[in-house]
Amino acid sequence: RMLSDYKPKNDVRDSYKILELEEGCSLDDVRNSYRNLAKKYHPDSSSGLADSKVFIRVEEAYRVVLNDLAAKQKSDPGEEEEDQFKSKSLQHRHYLSFEGVGIGTPSQREKQYMQFRVDRATEQVLEYRQQRLGSLYAGSDLSRAQDVKQSKKVKITQAVERLVEDLIQESMAKGDFDNLSGKGKPLQKFSDSPHIDPMTHNLNRILIDNGYQPEWILLQKEIRETIEGLRKSIVASRRKLGEPMTLSEQKQWGRICEQFAEDIRKLNKRVDNFNLVVPILSRQMVHFSMDKEILRARKTYEAVMEKGSDSDMKENEGEEG
Repeated sequence: RMLSDYKPKNDVRDSYKILELEEGCSLDDVRNSYRNLAKKYHPDSSSGLADSKVFIRVEEAYRVVLNDLAAKQKSDPGEEEEDQFKSKSLQHRHYLSFEGVGIGTPSQREKQYMQFRVDRATEQVLEYRQQRLGSLYAGSDLSRAQDVKQSKKVKITQAVERLVEDLIQESMAKGDFDNLSGKGKPLQKFSDSPHIDPMTHNLNRILIDNGYQPEWILLQKEIRETIEGLRKSIVASRRKLGEPMTLSEQKQWGRICEQFAEDIRKLNKRVDNFNLVVPILSRQMVHFSMDKEILRARKTYEAVMEKGSDSDMKENEGEEG
């Protein structure tokens, strides 16, 4: 059978019947049918229907059917064009890379994609330059005005500096600086203490000149102002109630004393904070006592009332005289 001049004895119709197929079937159907029949009739198979003669007939029929299908495909030009189109069509997996750009082989598509990226980058650079130039031209008027003002300031300062330098040189040429006190002596740059670092001295001098005060000094000033305000407010409240106090006025005075005690408690917290930051132990403060402050307010009130009564008596004596 392997000789080139071998010709099968089966007819085309008989071959289809042997393969249990009908004319017009596909190539896959032919192959599947041949595979199933070979499993049944092949001599080496373990099937009970194995027969070498039947297998030879099946194989001859298979070859005849394949030749018939090949002849039909050559005679049908439409199918041939369709096969050519299918073979050259792009596969779906090609669009998963290179952003779907280009056609052809992967290397050709890679070159096309690189060129596409270059073109896209060039367009983006041109757009950026256009936007930048547009923003520069839009603000050109303001920038020009600012440049003119800045140049005028620079010219004025340079002119003043040159004028001052010329005046100094002229005075030095006349000898105006020869009779200055302390000529030829070292300058006293620092304080009386030679142990202070020059940088520390200059920093302290700059801070003092600009009104800087340490935190503990500010806290001390705040505490003193607060206690003076509280003392004045409680004396004023006591003067409003009068003498002697009624039952309602005594209740009101009790509420005033409670609020005064709360204010003293808050002030003592500030005193604690002050004692934590003060650098000298002798500068620390003690807590304010609510009872002592109330007693002090009463004494102040009595002194004020006595002065008022003395002034009234003097006025009465003056009227009688």
